[in-house]
Amino acid sequence: MTYRDLVNEGIDILEKADIYAGFSRVLMLELLREQDIDMYAEYEHEAQEAIATDFKQKIQELAKDIPLGYVLGYEWFYGYKIIVNESVLIPRGETEELVGNVLSDIDSYFENPVIADVACGSGAIGLALAKDLDTHVYATDISEEALVVARENAQQNNADMTIMQGDMLQPLIDKNIKLDVLVCNPPYIKNTEHIQTAVLNNEPHVALFGGEDGLFFYRSVLSNAHKVLNEKAMIAFEIGFDIGDAVVALAQSFFSDATVILRQDMNGLDRMVFVYKGINLIED
Repeated sequence: MTYRDLVNEGIDILEKADIYAGFSRVLMLELLREQDIDMYAEYEHEAQEAIATDFKQKIQELAKDIPLGYVLGYEWFYGYKIIVNESVLIPRGETEELVGNVLSDIDSYFENPVIADVACGSGAIGLALAKDLDTHVYATDISEEALVVARENAQQNNADMTIMQGDMLQPLIDKNIKLDVLVCNPPYIKNTEHIQTAVLNNEPHVALFGGEDGLFFYRSVLSNAHKVLNEKAMIAFEIGFDIGDAVVALAQSFFSDATVILRQDMNGLDRMVFVYKGINLIED
């Protein structure tokens, strides 16, 4: 059986399970990449037995609506291989856009900033910033299980990170760490909101839900941010697409002198709120 035959078999299985069939090709691409095999060069060749067995097993997991990142054990994020398991959320494309915006603003407004990734989960945001800026990043999370993953990701990617356990900003407050850039992708799904079954059944609920209105953790960060921010500083939040105006209003209530900007993702959905404290923004 060739690699093409296996992929087509996987497509059939996923289609019958009402799962996105494109995962079959992506799965094969990743399994072959791990063996340093070019899928497109070898596509019509006879499949190695071990790879075929692994592929068939993982297709069955995908057919059970287990997310691809958990099936593989990793996700690619901003060009970096990020280990994921059921203790952490799988990084999303929207979060890559957040990182891109943060990097652009750092380039415009800061030199050698002190940065923290709050509610870091797998550590993907902090890791990407640490690597792209060749700098140190603090990271916090309340879940020790998540921090085991974050520490492993930092080590595997040789990222300069200090990873601390605690509730949102508390570890930074306790150590009197002052920040120039605070990045946070907190749990923001409303408790009453309907979400995909694959997400609800597989990803950690502590990293998903943000209270009745989705704003619980934004309030926590914004109410304490004055304890950790320097005079010139920036907060960058990822948000749920339906709470943008509410997060902007919340940020303005705590930082009345700051400039607060709501930004959209590539799909035109509200996905980011940036708070600029003591910064004169460059006109677009």
